[in-house]
Amino acid sequence: MPQLLSVQVGSARRVNINGRNILTGFNKQETSGQVPVMPLGLLGDEQADLSVHGGLEKAVYAYPSEHYAYWQERRQQAGLGQLEACLPQGGLGENLTLLGLLESEVWAGDVLKFPDCELRVTLPREPCYKLNAGMGFARASRFMAESGFCGFYLSVSSPGTLCAGDAFEVIAGRRSVSISELFAAKMSKHLR
Repeated sequence: MPQLLSVQVGSARRVNINGRNILTGFNKQETSGQVPVMPLGLLGDEQADLSVHGGLEKAVYAYPSEHYAYWQERRQQAGLGQLEACLPQGGLGENLTLLGLLESEVWAGDVLKFPDCELRVTLPREPCYKLNAGMGFARASRFMAESGFCGFYLSVSSPGTLCAGDAFEVIAGRRSVSISELFAAKMSKHLR
């Protein structure tokens, strides 16, 4: 059964990216205990650009922990030091770090049934320049597009609470398109 390894929230803050002062909600901090889940996301979490993140369809962002070794290797290859290469859970800007559920195993419309709430899978995350800044190197967006290691957004079907360590089950939706297929279709035009 898949498991929720950690829960992260964060406030939007200003950072300097290529000489521009940008508002971002990328940097999330791990929480402990029960975290309230409301229709627009986790209590204490903010998104900076609501045109591409947040809202009812993108209330919560989940990411598979299995991809962390890939990202640590990419960061080392980019010349970041060994200490900086170790990403904490939440290092991809996600709210939920999951174990045992990859993009290829989840479909738009599936429901993740946790002990005290239900979240519906909606869309893959699309990489942008803020991912490059958050990861610390310029090609992070390109690597996400090529690898398909995108994670996925969730809407809140039943509010409640989440806690690191929660096991959850995947309740199949219509199963018309997987997150991997959606992401590949969106990225095909960018990878040409």
